[in-house]
Amino acid sequence: MKGKSVLVTGGARRIGRAIALALAAAGADVAFTYLSSAQDARQTLADLKARGVRALSLRCDVREEKSIAAALRQVRTRFGGLDVLVNNAGAYDTLDFEKITARQWDDMFATNTRGPFLMSRLAAPLLRARKGRIVNIASLGGLRPWASHAHYCGSKAALIMLTQVMAKALAPEVSVNCVSPGMISTGSSQPTAFLRHVAQKTPMKRAGTPAEVAAAVMFFATGPHFITGQVLGVDGGLGLES
Repeated sequence: MKGKSVLVTGGARRIGRAIALALAAAGADVAFTYLSSAQDARQTLADLKARGVRALSLRCDVREEKSIAAALRQVRTRFGGLDVLVNNAGAYDTLDFEKITARQWDDMFATNTRGPFLMSRLAAPLLRARKGRIVNIASLGGLRPWASHAHYCGSKAALIMLTQVMAKALAPEVSVNCVSPGMISTGSSQPTAFLRHVAQKTPMKRAGTPAEVAAAVMFFATGPHFITGQVLGVDGGLGLES
């Protein structure tokens, strides 16, 4: 990835941070967006720079077109272009189906589906110029129906379809793929009862890690450009269970 420039949305913490650090470790210059995690963003920015690459922290609301356009202008000014876009910024919530309000439904789709659409559409000219790549971060919930996550599952299923549509629409210059994590442990504390329960249902008998999601992103970022429109599960086999 040396000489390449990347943008990771929602890259200040958790999975996004792991992705940003993995790309930097491979030699890429890394820009990342954040919305409310300013303190985490400062730490991630310092950690990226410590890897000897150019790094850029951008406050950006992926739900807003003007905010995205401003962020991309800064990426172009600082890095001269864009090789890889990782649409990681996302929202997650657990609610019974009959308790989900129209506002909650719309807010979930605004972040998880509208955000990647707007970011990809506005970044497309930069990516086309460098025969770049887009990697979307969806979820096992976009492939399997979870009764208490209707708005989340719906938004991630839409993102998976958007991946496939963009793979055709942006070809042959841009490859577009998707990583769909299952249960990922992002905290340093002991696993919750829910995590332990899901781990027992998972063939690999544990939750995944942000580093494992980042490794899947690295495959699409560095592998054959000919691979496009694909969905790679990082779920320990949980998606195989009935």
